[in-house]
Amino acid sequence: MQRRTFLAAVLALPAIRPAAAQAVLPVVAAFSILGDLVRQVAGDRPLALSVLVGPDGDAHDFQPRPSDAERLRGAALLVRNGLGFDDWLNRLTGAAGFRGTTVTAADGVTTRPAEAGGHGHSHGEGRRGRGGEAARAPDPHAWGDPRNARIYARNIAAGLSAADPGNAALYARNAEGFSARLTALDAEVRAAIGTVPEGKRRVITSHDAFGYYGDAYGITFLAPQGVSTHADASAANVARLIRQVRAEGISAVFLENMAEGTTLDRLAREAGVRVRGRLYSDALSPPDGPAATYEALIRHNTALLVPAMRGEG
Repeated sequence: MQRRTFLAAVLALPAIRPAAAQAVLPVVAAFSILGDLVRQVAGDRPLALSVLVGPDGDAHDFQPRPSDAERLRGAALLVRNGLGFDDWLNRLTGAAGFRGTTVTAADGVTTRPAEAGGHGHSHGEGRRGRGGEAARAPDPHAWGDPRNARIYARNIAAGLSAADPGNAALYARNAEGFSARLTALDAEVRAAIGTVPEGKRRVITSHDAFGYYGDAYGITFLAPQGVSTHADASAANVARLIRQVRAEGISAVFLENMAEGTTLDRLAREAGVRVRGRLYSDALSPPDGPAATYEALIRHNTALLVPAMRGEG
């Protein structure tokens, strides 16, 4: 009798173990910043997370490979930015036959228009107004404002919950905790930027990727390229910025981690200023770099911008 009881208990163990161990959830994120936001919301939940455009990668110029379609084919969740930033995913999801849940992280943010004239170059296709005139597409870099990143986290939590309902409460708690950290981060940045006189809050960067950050903290960002790195910097734009740097005494000139520096080096040389370093815009740094997470990215950029705008060093 005891032998039969022991045997029954042993046979029951394999049924208990899989119930206790969660299956790894396959998730694909369009680029590294979204990948980090997914990790923050998932917390300790085991993920098989694939990031299509990795650290220091340029999502503007990304060309998906067959292996990317294969990763997407088996995913339960796809996290994309939207606002025209990662429209190459439209073709990729079709080619992969993706049937999982899709989250557009920027859904619900209040968008700003892409800069017109010298700075304007839309990621997505143009739209038409009621009179048939071309409408300006939104600037897609909405994650630049930590308050928008809170919306991203909420959307990602909803997507993870749809793909993995059993852990919905976990995702909600993690998103709430992350949102609280982002609120504190926003206050931290405001205090730092507040030490810079308003008249000196002018920055030159490689392309127009910092509009939301600038709007949030009262900084004017100027760039020879538009919101997409596909746009070539025209000689007229560069010449205009050189004149502006000289006339306004702009001391904050920065490269970006995923952009080549030829144009900015020339601009700085001719304007008589120096490039102050690299900001992180559309991509994180590698894990051993200064911007390996979204929060680290915002802190790194702020730490470089404040003394440069004040003209220190």
